[in-house]
Amino acid sequence: MDMERVAVCCAHRPQESGLKGTARPARDLLLDVMRLPALKFLRTFQVAANRLSFKAAAEELFVTPSAVSHQIKALEEQLGVPLFERGPRSLTLTEAGRNYLQHVDSLFARLERVTEQLQIRHGRNVVRLRSPPFFATELLLPRLLSFLEAQPDTDIHIDTAVTPPAVHAADADLSIVVSATPGLGYACHKLFSQTFVPACSPTLLQRAPIDTVSDLNHHTLIVHEARRDGWQRWAEPLGIELHPKKLVRLDTMHAAAQAAEHGVGVALVSAPLGHERFMQGSLIKLFDAELHTGESYFLVLRNEDHLRPDVRALERWILEQFAIAA
Repeated sequence: MDMERVAVCCAHRPQESGLKGTARPARDLLLDVMRLPALKFLRTFQVAANRLSFKAAAEELFVTPSAVSHQIKALEEQLGVPLFERGPRSLTLTEAGRNYLQHVDSLFARLERVTEQLQIRHGRNVVRLRSPPFFATELLLPRLLSFLEAQPDTDIHIDTAVTPPAVHAADADLSIVVSATPGLGYACHKLFSQTFVPACSPTLLQRAPIDTVSDLNHHTLIVHEARRDGWQRWAEPLGIELHPKKLVRLDTMHAAAQAAEHGVGVALVSAPLGHERFMQGSLIKLFDAELHTGESYFLVLRNEDHLRPDVRALERWILEQFAIAA
């Protein structure tokens, strides 16, 4: 505490009067109101709000879920408003939290752009790409080396945030989104349609062959939480009602595909993203019938970012690698 603060506190300290619980000096209260939240707390709030999960935020920030919870609570106490509604198994934003997130996203996006411009001035470019996790692991990362070799002066930051998958992220230069119709006001390129097919491991078929659709009722079906109605939608056009022996629910497409590979059960796997697994034989497509979701994978970017040479280079590379003619 500096000498001026000490003097102010002493000047406002009341005389001994035998009263307890004396109010704090007015200037101290004003300083508390004007003090900005710590950048660390704001970043924690941003990640938790976008993930809607303290556990997922903790994994991304390399801290414990308890640390995330304490930081969010401290931020809410400093702001004087609740940012989250906490349920037994759910986490949602309050109206104040949604409004605050929009501004915090914008502030961090501006901070990142300023930081990148500083790096550019010193000879390095940074391109930020948001991608669904399964797209990144199955298609993007196995081919990424060719882009890095072609652009040795460009660094790439890949964010595999799970949510929201259907909009262009405020803090990204390019996004891979899954949508029926991408947002207006952006430059958009369709890569390929999203379809799903039933698939399982060869070892599962050795234990119990699957020759007809009705045979699925004797097996465990793996359900991706984001598409709980996927099996029903797949079976309806075939005139089949599925009553499987057991269901296993998983929260990511990557986990569902891996569970199927390990013989846990039969999964609806993205046909375009599971191509390598089908070619290698770790997963086998059971039927030709596909679930057409009406969605497609799009590459999306803002028109102003399209003017940057490093962004254009990544845009061209993604289209060369992944765009499939309709």
